[in-house]
Amino acid sequence: MTRRPAPGQRTLALRPVPAALRAALDDDRLARAAWSRLAEPGDAAAARLVTEVGAPLALEAVVTGRGPERWQTRLHETDPASDVAAVRAAGGRLVVPGDAEWPTTLADLDVDTTGERPLGAPFCLWVRGPVDLAEVTRRSAALVGSRAATAYGQHVAAELAVGLTDRGFAVVSGGAFGVDAAAHRSALAVEGVSVAVLACGVDRSYPAGNAALLARLARTGALVSEVPPGATPTRWRFLERNRLIAALTRGTVVVEAAWRSGALSTADRAERLLRPVGAVPGPVTSAASAGCHRLLRERGAVCVTSAEEVAELLGDLGREPVRAPRVESRPFDGLERDELRVAECLPRRGAAGLEQLARDSGLDVPGVQSILGRLELSGHALRVDAGWRRGAVG
Repeated sequence: MTRRPAPGQRTLALRPVPAALRAALDDDRLARAAWSRLAEPGDAAAARLVTEVGAPLALEAVVTGRGPERWQTRLHETDPASDVAAVRAAGGRLVVPGDAEWPTTLADLDVDTTGERPLGAPFCLWVRGPVDLAEVTRRSAALVGSRAATAYGQHVAAELAVGLTDRGFAVVSGGAFGVDAAAHRSALAVEGVSVAVLACGVDRSYPAGNAALLARLARTGALVSEVPPGATPTRWRFLERNRLIAALTRGTVVVEAAWRSGALSTADRAERLLRPVGAVPGPVTSAASAGCHRLLRERGAVCVTSAEEVAELLGDLGREPVRAPRVESRPFDGLERDELRVAECLPRRGAAGLEQLARDSGLDVPGVQSILGRLELSGHALRVDAGWRRGAVG
């Protein structure tokens, strides 16, 4: 079948249109679903073409042979209607720009902020789970880190996830082993909202060892992917998946990462999107935290050690300040420099005269006499017959 040109439209020598793509040439949703299979995640050229002319016309250019060959190699295996049916059978849905559920922050992926090529927004999102994606990501935090996390990394991830959930944040991560799994599980344990962004289709359980966790996320939170149902994970897709984690959230916290950890790519994407980046310090002897220390030393990441500090970094400006920690008060707290010098010279037993206190403190007698008057009022000094000694406060 070939498409007939509209009246007055220039006639083109069109290739036969695959039957599975005919409806997509006139339907934006189906065309975007088709593009999610034709082009790899992060293909900025494809994203730009779709943005400029629309998904159906961009798809038509590929079908007629005018697009790059890399977009044509999958034409005959692309069936967007079947993909939509597959995600519905898995209890999911297709979300496209213009839908109320579409997170508007993804538009930042098409903006050049650093002089490099834009990261490229997804054509659509395949979603499983009951939560409204746009709503939960408005106040969300990305917690990422090593798959081979230490007990320390998993403990910190769990503490941060619980604390952020208590503060109304959705916890977003990648569904992998280690830090990701600890963050997801802990958010779910306190009945919070957690979202896993996958590098494969949302109908697949990858890694298989997290199948139960992913199934629970699909029941109570969300599984999200930009590749269609049935798509397999690849190293490239994992790297590009990280840009979605960065774009969907208010900011990214790297909990534990080695020198070359893939979690650092999420921090890199967050930086390029001008999102805050936090890093949790680890033991200086631990290679598992070398990447976090690298972010702190070389990349200007903010040191975070608690959910309260993460909330201050990612929350509304001035709304969530970190409270000063409660510390044990000491007897001479609040004294000025010369007052401290005199107070430290006061004996606990017996008494000392003005001349002795002046010698011991290195101050003159009139100065010591004036200071003793203030220390007496504050309870740090006590006047006795033989002179002065420490008061009840000292």
